Amino acid sequence: MNKDTLFTQFPVPTYEQWREAAEKSLKGASFDAKLLTKTYEGIVRQPIYRTEDVATLPQLDVEPGQAPFVRGTKSPYGGGAQRWEVCQEMTASDAKSFNETALADLARGQTMLHLVLDRAARAGLDPDEALPEDIGAGGVSLFSVEDLAEALRGLNLEELPIFIPSGPLGLPVFVLVLAHLEASGCKAGELRGCIGQDPVAALLADGELPYSLDTAFAAMAKMTRWASEHAPQLKTILVQGNAYYESGGHAVAELAFSLATGVDYIQAMLERGLSIEEAAGRMQFSFSVGSDVFMEIAKLRAAKMLWANIVASYGGSTEAQKMKIHARTAAWTKTVYDPYVNMLRATTEAFSAIVGGVDSLHVSAFDEAIRPANEFSRRIARNTQIILEQEAHLAKVADPAGGSWYVEWLTDELAKKAWELFLQVEEKGGMLRALAEGFPQSVIAESAARKEKDIAERKSRIVGTNMYPNPSEQPLPQQAAPALHEQRIAELHAHRARTAPSAFSERLAKLAHDAEEWVGHAVQAALAGATIGDIAKALTRFGQTATVIAPLRTHRAAEAFEALRKQADDYTHRTGQRPSVFLAAVGPVAKHKARADFAAEFFAVGGFAVLRPQAYGTAAEAKEAALASGAKITVICSDDASYPELVPPLAQALKQEAADMTVLLAGLPDAEQLAAYKAAGVDDCIHLRSNCYQMLRELQERTGVSSR
Repeated sequence: MNKDTLFTQFPVPTYEQWREAAEKSLKGASFDAKLLTKTYEGIVRQPIYRTEDVATLPQLDVEPGQAPFVRGTKSPYGGGAQRWEVCQEMTASDAKSFNETALADLARGQTMLHLVLDRAARAGLDPDEALPEDIGAGGVSLFSVEDLAEALRGLNLEELPIFIPSGPLGLPVFVLVLAHLEASGCKAGELRGCIGQDPVAALLADGELPYSLDTAFAAMAKMTRWASEHAPQLKTILVQGNAYYESGGHAVAELAFSLATGVDYIQAMLERGLSIEEAAGRMQFSFSVGSDVFMEIAKLRAAKMLWANIVASYGGSTEAQKMKIHARTAAWTKTVYDPYVNMLRATTEAFSAIVGGVDSLHVSAFDEAIRPANEFSRRIARNTQIILEQEAHLAKVADPAGGSWYVEWLTDELAKKAWELFLQVEEKGGMLRALAEGFPQSVIAESAARKEKDIAERKSRIVGTNMYPNPSEQPLPQQAAPALHEQRIAELHAHRARTAPSAFSERLAKLAHDAEEWVGHAVQAALAGATIGDIAKALTRFGQTATVIAPLRTHRAAEAFEALRKQADDYTHRTGQRPSVFLAAVGPVAKHKARADFAAEFFAVGGFAVLRPQAYGTAAEAKEAALASGAKITVICSDDASYPELVPPLAQALKQEAADMTVLLAGLPDAEQLAAYKAAGVDDCIHLRSNCYQMLRELQERTGVSSR
């Protein structure tokens, strides 16, 4: 049979015909309620997609590597690979440990050096100016060229691409890198990657910058102009949209607010004399990638398309329209309990990032929420990327999701909604003014509240945490962060003792006046011994007005349920006995098993031991067993037909002999029956629509597990 006519013998059903057949199979249930899904982004997912759904989308005719780059910024022709950089975060707290980690991991498949600085260095503070807890916190403690030389010993930055988020001011870290290159005889012009300044990310995290945004943008302009002239492959402006997702936001918010931030940065650079080519060409974006596989693919594709249109509207060239994207698998989705499941979460998220077309990627270690990554967890995370490249061959395919009716439709829907929200921000005067007004924060808070409600009610499931817990789980051992504050202050004092301030003070003094040679003067000052703090002070020495907004609350989805488990664990350690719940299962297995299984899991996610010795034939037998168990909570489990005869005498008897016993019913009777059961002594019901978190928290308080 001719392949061109293979399917012409079969009639193509219309959507209406398909829907009619689907409705018959639902046997009276609502088609919309059962088969349509509304996302947090306000997009309604359909159960089936057809060629008609994408017939009018212009991007379907665009090749990969062509504007507006929805299908990626790389052309598949000429043998070019679609590979990305394996860019794992390296968060060792001191330079020596960082160097050991970098040398080991780069020899085992990592392709890009990702230097994460501690909070002090990112803020432009020397150790004696920073809070003790900020030294070595979340990254490497650095303050001098010597520190950086130790961290980068044996690494050739002429050959190795780098990714360094440099904080809200940026220039002090940027200068240290350039000074290190000069001291080691390397060419700064060969630098590739990103040393990226992002003041908005710092504002979102901390709520305050101790200087004006004008100061931050002046530093950004100096870095960007220098890179445009001397290091054409280096990005200096970083837009980190991660905080929106990690605070409970949805894809539309992350996209819209990241794009709006990028526009504010472009405007700031244009106002300081840079061109659109210089500004857009030096910009990189960073996103978190969550567990909704297709939404995350669509998010990254939509981001490239929207950004290309924005830069084009400024008159930017096709090359300037290309969005450079770094991604990390989301911290929001990771859990403390059942932590090895995080490996699976990170794998699906990495798949989405790669299929969506990122340029570099960090896959989070499975123990990220618990402790600093060790050699094993780093290796598993790194090898996740390498397997996706070398065994799944994702680097050999351009735009793997392209042409999928669902993905193309979802990309377009997401882009439309993100553009609407972006325009709302622009109407408020841009991202910075919107943040000052609190608009993005309110959007994120609303999204987070909806997500948290669904998690509490277990409509959104977190495997191993609010569903399917492992009661016998042994926690991973903790690893205390080293206390570096006193050590680093001593090392700073030693550095200052061997460095004459006169050697660099004159250079620093010139920074306020010689804008043309600012970077050169700062580099020479760093080589003469100036520290990150010295250079930051030179930038901010004149009257500064702090910039203040309401920060976002970054957190993980599982934190509320993890707190319940921890309360139960603490109670167990304190009393020597785990808080327990007795299941009073009455009648044949067919009558009680489903509800007893439900109740067992319901309480296990709150850290309760579930006592389920056997089923009982009568209410009297169940009562005696419940009282003998020593549990403070009894759950009656049977079927609706048995409840009118079973529940009143059992609840009444339990309350008469143990007044402080909490008696619960598995199931949801009608209002009249429930009133009768409560009159007999039932305190409450547990059922599929229960707010599981709220009920468990109240029960912990009632039974003395938690004092809150």
